[in-house]
Amino acid sequence: MARSALRLRAVQVGYGLGALVLIARAAQVQLVDGAAYERNARAQRTERIALPPTRGAIYDRNHVPLALTHETFHVGVDPDELQNAATASIAIVENLAQSMSYVTEMFERDYAYFHGPFNSSDVQPLRGIRGVYLTSELTRYHPNPDFARAALGRPLAPGRPASGIERVLDTLLTGREGSAVVLRDQFGRRYESPSRLDAFPVPGHDVYLTIDAELQDIVERSLAEAIDRLGAAGGDVLVLDPTTGEVLAVAARRADGSAPASVFTSVFEPGSTAKIFAAAALLRHGLVSPTDSVWGENGRYTLGNRVIEDDHVEQWLTLRGVVRRSSNIGIVKFADRLTPEQQYAMLRAFGLGTRTGVEFPVESAGLLSKPSKWSSTTAASLAIGYEVAVTTLQLAAAYAAIANGGILLRPTLVHRVVAPDGKEVYRHRPEPVRRVVGASTARELREMLRDAVSEGGTGTTAALVRYEVAGKTGTARRAGPNGYVAGSYTASFASMFPADDPQLVMVVKLEDPRGTYASATAAPLTRSVLEQILAAQTEVLDLAATPSVPRPGPPVDDGIVPYVLTWPAQPRGEQELERVVPDVIGLRVRAAARRLHQSGLRVRYIGSGPVDSVTPAPGTRVRKGALVTVIGSRGGLQ
Repeated sequence: MARSALRLRAVQVGYGLGALVLIARAAQVQLVDGAAYERNARAQRTERIALPPTRGAIYDRNHVPLALTHETFHVGVDPDELQNAATASIAIVENLAQSMSYVTEMFERDYAYFHGPFNSSDVQPLRGIRGVYLTSELTRYHPNPDFARAALGRPLAPGRPASGIERVLDTLLTGREGSAVVLRDQFGRRYESPSRLDAFPVPGHDVYLTIDAELQDIVERSLAEAIDRLGAAGGDVLVLDPTTGEVLAVAARRADGSAPASVFTSVFEPGSTAKIFAAAALLRHGLVSPTDSVWGENGRYTLGNRVIEDDHVEQWLTLRGVVRRSSNIGIVKFADRLTPEQQYAMLRAFGLGTRTGVEFPVESAGLLSKPSKWSSTTAASLAIGYEVAVTTLQLAAAYAAIANGGILLRPTLVHRVVAPDGKEVYRHRPEPVRRVVGASTARELREMLRDAVSEGGTGTTAALVRYEVAGKTGTARRAGPNGYVAGSYTASFASMFPADDPQLVMVVKLEDPRGTYASATAAPLTRSVLEQILAAQTEVLDLAATPSVPRPGPPVDDGIVPYVLTWPAQPRGEQELERVVPDVIGLRVRAAARRLHQSGLRVRYIGSGPVDSVTPAPGTRVRKGALVTVIGSRGGLQ
């Protein structure tokens, strides 16, 4: 009996000690460590995340979207949580464009995942289904992926560096991150909506480029067609507003279809387009008079151990005649009146050998040696555009200085910047760099360039029928690692339009075109672009106060938009004021835009792929220059 009582006592003591331990442990967990356990539990079912801001949009100067940011979604499904798997399957098939067999196969897994990405309208019907989880991300979207690709670039992405305007203006476009605390389930999956928002993300600024989308489309398409037609290795076209320095269009293309940033980064010897700079130096220092002339040497001139030749045999030439006929011998003889310092200073004043300062991440400074490094023939080489290397942008900016009364402006790609609250925080104002030549000298240089496009000049293939163009051809041998490459040439044409009061400066460069000479390649391409701009009546040109000068034009080739006359003849006013919207349904957006431009209509295009609809409808009679909206079947804006 005593032993039983002792065992009972021992059991009671044991239970008592156990109870005390449990009470002590419970007190420790709840009273001492309770706050820590609460924090750990909250951390396991919640997570603090950064909310990415919406990247600012990029538009052209007329609010045409070039780069946007859209919210896209990925869809995850936990089959065990579905209340009705059949209903969920049908919803996914109908809204996410998935096959029923694929959805059924995915539902047999522990967790089904549909990557997409899907837009908000796709996933909206799925939001109320239990067991369906949506993960959102912000995606950069280009309505026309290849449009102005060289200038726009791409933002930073995994495995891909940023480039172009997206890189230069990244801090403006990026915005500021927000933060939130979200709930997680036992598998670590986040619920779609944050349970507590700490800070809203701040969107990035919207950037409006100086590019005109309609002109850009004309330039890109014309360059691509010229490269294909002429069998060229590649080429550039750049259009500037000489009064502001704004880049209105910039296109670069290679024969393989790639679009490098060669307008800003690749250099070439400008050839005869540089002769106008030697003429500017001669006029600036008063070293030539209107009656001065030089002997043309019957097309062949020996200078030291070098032979300089002209394609056209000339007799006596004034400076104006030298530019008009693009005489190598004539400009070399005239340039001999310049000191090396005078010649060098004028080239530098026009911006050669230095970066323009345009908003682009990489820009070449070109090549221009100081006089101390010149050889005995460098001065002659510089006069005809050799031993100097320029970018397409540099050459355009230099010609824009002549068009702008002798004042060199810094070129720009940014028209204005708008903050998320809609406030305009930046608008471009012309930025003069320096006065290169006086206004009267600039006017005389423009007259020389006008002569070069008139009858007897080397640039007549760029002449228009009703308006005058001023410009200069350039055909230069291309250099390789071991010197100049036989049979390899760069053809270029620098122009300003209209000649009397230039509103556009354009530089066209073609590499190794079939036909070689700029007069047969780059000049006709210039004329083709100008014809289309005039036909479409884009907003970059205001010719109301510019008199038209009827004049015979060169024969029309495949690269030139023809004038179309009706028969029987209609009164002139009716022909000019009315157009019929052509039927472009089913064509690619670019092909449709070309047909509309050739019909004398302006174009606003949305999306890509075959054309779905046109407003006004095909067959409608509209005024010349009316705006037609073309909507493609893919990539339409929301």
